[in-house]
Amino acid sequence: MQAYRASLLRFDPEGRPIYDEDGLLVVGPDPQGRQRVVAAGDFREVKARHPKVAVSHLPGRILAPGFVDMHIHFPQTDIIGAPADGLLPWLENYTFPAESRFADPAHSAEVAEVFFDELLRNGVTTSLTFATSHPASVDAFFEVAERRRLRMISGKVLQDRHSPDGVRDETERSLTDTEDLIRRWHQVDRLGYAITPRFAPTSTDAQLRGAGELAARYPDTWIHSHVAENKDEVKWARELFPGARSYLDVYNGFGLMRERAVYAHCIHFDDDDRRLMRDTGTASAVSPTSNLFLGSGFFDFEGADRIGYRYGLASDVGGGTSFSPFATMMAAYYVGREGQTKPGVSIAPSALWWRHTGGAAEALGLAGVIGNLQPGCEADFVVIDPKATPMLARKTGLAANLEELLFSMIVLGDDRLIERTVISQAL
Repeated sequence: MQAYRASLLRFDPEGRPIYDEDGLLVVGPDPQGRQRVVAAGDFREVKARHPKVAVSHLPGRILAPGFVDMHIHFPQTDIIGAPADGLLPWLENYTFPAESRFADPAHSAEVAEVFFDELLRNGVTTSLTFATSHPASVDAFFEVAERRRLRMISGKVLQDRHSPDGVRDETERSLTDTEDLIRRWHQVDRLGYAITPRFAPTSTDAQLRGAGELAARYPDTWIHSHVAENKDEVKWARELFPGARSYLDVYNGFGLMRERAVYAHCIHFDDDDRRLMRDTGTASAVSPTSNLFLGSGFFDFEGADRIGYRYGLASDVGGGTSFSPFATMMAAYYVGREGQTKPGVSIAPSALWWRHTGGAAEALGLAGVIGNLQPGCEADFVVIDPKATPMLARKTGLAANLEELLFSMIVLGDDRLIERTVISQAL
């Protein structure tokens, strides 16, 4: 076992923060060799229970759960900040040309290395990740993730219509490839597979039906797609699927809403959509930097909380503008304050942090596995230096309570806050 003495941030099952200014985190291996949290809490109390464990002292540092990114595109790493009039032109002019290159395994592997470097530099230890329609992109992603011993989820994109040459796949082959990839990668080490229709307009009924059948056949896989991001997209989906009550209902009709189903954006919803999310156990990946950048709209935090369905935060790189969880949390705060039809919602700093760690893990069906530093969780965590810059040192030094401390880091923080990212199997 190993132990780390520092300030310690974790959460109770309801997402309330627990903060030990002088804390001790004890980790040790499980039978599979993964480091898990054995104990966490006040230094004196935990040390008394583990008197013989060697302690690494990290004065002035904060240990916190590794961040969980609920929606990101690894093949879009190189198109962050590409200018466009909106979502659909951005896809046509930047996304699809970039993604067509991922038929090349060497290119896929090169970008995967850069992608994981950026995630870890920013303290992100798990992500639900789009690959491309090319099986080579999925293999490259998982090969690099397995070598780095990361807990990651991804899958081949399904898009058999309304897509250009180079990214459009063929219906039957796409489903066969998906099942082959599930058998090859799902539950290998810390890896998980996501059945991944790009979004309803780029899949035929046959492809969506086949995806739903795979989801039923492999119920512990994830489902990952987009919905209700942009008004033009919503209008298009209604024209293509006139029998569905709403854009979201398209997915429900094909058996693609259940536990471990995650839909990015979920902006242009009504309460019937929100209730459908809640009743099926489906979760939303809220992507505020992307939504602001592309002018897509504002996620309704009040509506989600009022109806009571699961959601967590996501960078959505490359529509999103940063790998940094601090940028994502700051953008979510802006959206909560300014982007509602009703009076703005002021989201507590600890709630923002929870939605990017334990709350995101819960939305993914991984509560108690990642996203927290409670006993039994895998020991993926970050070492934070709250004095990483002169302004951070001044501001965090003035914090009168935990909420002020967390908000100082959200507002002023970037990758410099992350002194070290620790992976469960790499201690």
